[in-house]
Amino acid sequence: MAITALHSAATGMQAMDTKLDVIANNIANTGTTGFKGSRVNFEDLFYEVRRQPGSLNSLGQITSTGLFVGLGTRVSSSQLDMRTGSPEETGRELDIMIQGEGFFKVQSFDSIGNGEAYTRDGRFIADRDGNLVMATTDGFYMQPQITLPVDYSDVTIQSDGRVMAVVDGVEQEVGQISIYKFPNPHGLSQEGGNLLTETEASGPAVEGFPRDPGFGGLLQGFLEASNVDPVKELVGLIRTQRNFELNSQTIQAANEVMQTVGRLGR
Repeated sequence: MAITALHSAATGMQAMDTKLDVIANNIANTGTTGFKGSRVNFEDLFYEVRRQPGSLNSLGQITSTGLFVGLGTRVSSSQLDMRTGSPEETGRELDIMIQGEGFFKVQSFDSIGNGEAYTRDGRFIADRDGNLVMATTDGFYMQPQITLPVDYSDVTIQSDGRVMAVVDGVEQEVGQISIYKFPNPHGLSQEGGNLLTETEASGPAVEGFPRDPGFGGLLQGFLEASNVDPVKELVGLIRTQRNFELNSQTIQAANEVMQTVGRLGR
């Protein structure tokens, strides 16, 4: 009956609406440092089985096919695209990009990841006490904490994470940056503010130093751009809009069928 088509098309419109929201967020964050785009995954719903494959037909023969009528679709998940964004040179000595796998660890609010969060945003500044903090609204501390001497004159961040500063004309090591990776980075929870937090799905964070096996190196004076491809997102936006329209037309067609059936009884 047309009522099945009505409900199936409605699920399609709901799914396309969710996809549109995700695409809009991707496009809005094309300029966000270290942002990872997301895609929406779909799955079909249950099927009404009107004839099982392998059943007997009127001649007593085994049928090769069955008859299934689907009941629509739904969003199964959103999936992060963990590909590294392109490097953008800034020339700032405290801007750091991770070339390859890994995340910076920062201190966060207790309500966010129990006080621990991870980010690809390498925009750091030194506060009044010389501590490296994120150049964001909340200014979370880098973990393990890196503190620059008050009277330093220059900072060099090596690709292996060693932080060197010139004090009284002598270069000395003042800290070591650690980075972290996860067995399943797609399972991280997105918290906003360029922050991700550990979940049961992501697995526990594994600590390492830059350039260790399986970890990326650091690049001073660069930032990682958003990995969102605007052209690809715009194409996806058009396709989503067209799919939404097709589902709405299906609803109109099903409605006309129901109207026709209703008039037969008059």
